[in-house]
Amino acid sequence: MTDSESDTWSISVVRTGGFAGLKREWHVGSADAPEVDWRLLVDACPWSSVARQQPAADRFVWRIEAHGGNRDRRATLGDANLVGAWRDLVDRVKTAAKD
Repeated sequence: MTDSESDTWSISVVRTGGFAGLKREWHVGSADAPEVDWRLLVDACPWSSVARQQPAADRFVWRIEAHGGNRDRRATLGDANLVGAWRDLVDRVKTAAKD
C-alpha cells in the first residue's frame, strides 16, 4: 500500500437531538478536500478516552466516524464535550461537505 492510499479518509459526522430532535449529517472524503491533513485532525482527537454519557435533554449528540489510515474510529459525544480537537475535526468536515 502506498502512502497516498493509507492517507485516504472517509469521515462522517451525525448530529441528533436538540429541541426539535432533528438529525443532520455531513460526510467528506479526503478527495473532497485534499488540502486538509485529515490524518492530523483525526489523530488529534482523543478517541480512546471518550467517556460514555447520558444524553442531556434538548442537547445535541454527535456521532463521529473516521475510516482511514488502516483504522476505523468511532465516538459519540454530548454537545458539551465537542471541544478542542473534536470541534476542529467537526468544523472541517462541515466546511468541506458544503463545497
